[in-house]
Amino acid sequence: MFYIRQATLDDASTLLKLAKMVHFINLPADPDIISAKIQRSRRSFLGEAPSPREREFMFVLVDSDTGNVIGTSSVISCISWPGKPSVYFQVRKREHYSEDLQTGAVHVTLQIGTDESGASEIGGLILGPSYRGHKDKLGALLSLIRFHYVGLHREWFSERITAEMMAPLTPDSRNTLWEYLGRRFINLSYAEADRFCQYSKEFMTSLLPKSEIYVSLLPPEARNLIGKVGRETVPAKRMLESLGFEYKGQVDPFDGGPYLEAKRDDILLVKETRTLRLGSFDGEFTDTAFVSYDGESGFRAARTLCAVRGEEISIPPAEAAAIEAEIGASVGVTVYPAREKPSEQRAARPVAGQART
Repeated sequence: MFYIRQATLDDASTLLKLAKMVHFINLPADPDIISAKIQRSRRSFLGEAPSPREREFMFVLVDSDTGNVIGTSSVISCISWPGKPSVYFQVRKREHYSEDLQTGAVHVTLQIGTDESGASEIGGLILGPSYRGHKDKLGALLSLIRFHYVGLHREWFSERITAEMMAPLTPDSRNTLWEYLGRRFINLSYAEADRFCQYSKEFMTSLLPKSEIYVSLLPPEARNLIGKVGRETVPAKRMLESLGFEYKGQVDPFDGGPYLEAKRDDILLVKETRTLRLGSFDGEFTDTAFVSYDGESGFRAARTLCAVRGEEISIPPAEAAAIEAEIGASVGVTVYPAREKPSEQRAARPVAGQART
């Protein structure tokens, strides 16, 4: 079976290997940055983050048969504040018409914008290649567990949740839009510029044009990337849209990938999350849920069959052991509509747990 837990420093080397598989702004393949993120995550789970600006939660997916970490995801409480804005391109359409010629055209434009409102962000989702396409949909579980956690601790997260979706990259991890647009103003490679964003974003607002840019001046292979996602990111985008996330015409200023957003309290999984008492096992299951426990080993969660009666939930002993929760413990619960019948899911073993998101 599989379960999710919070990341620890012992996971640093594995997370570095995962980060090298996919290019992510919020999980760069840098050992120092990854270690710092894990330490920040540990303080966050303990409730010891000095401010929302330092609050970040990193989850890992574990194969219990081997003990190996096979994936990761994260959620950040606050990604912007006065003096440290989020930076994006606003996509607009401009219509031009000539009375004399009796003809016109609609042009797409990009204009740099900033946001200091302090939205929360989901990101850093990577699943090991050999586990992608798994029958238990492990990538989706790694993604959805973040909303379960947000539902348990709404006070730690903004009323607005955002997600950066990964744009298509070339086989050597470059981005065509950056090569034809961003690099004309910022003399860094795509990877170098993305990595520097871990420390500062001032260079973007200082060096990128502040006026509207007409994308018709770019070659088709560049302008056709605006608002698009890479092939491997399509499932993640569809899943977020099914949860209520929307594209509001903002894209990443480096690669043109779309930004999605949703109101925290409108996300179904957040709304359905509550705290119940873990009851004794009676062998009768009617639902599927994310169930989590925050004990001596920190946060742990599993997706499992369950039975909810009033303020009590029952789950199989194996799943209770995986999250290290005993009868009578207070556990987090998000009942999630199952795609298969409970008996079919049981045969497949319920589990816990890729995209900038």
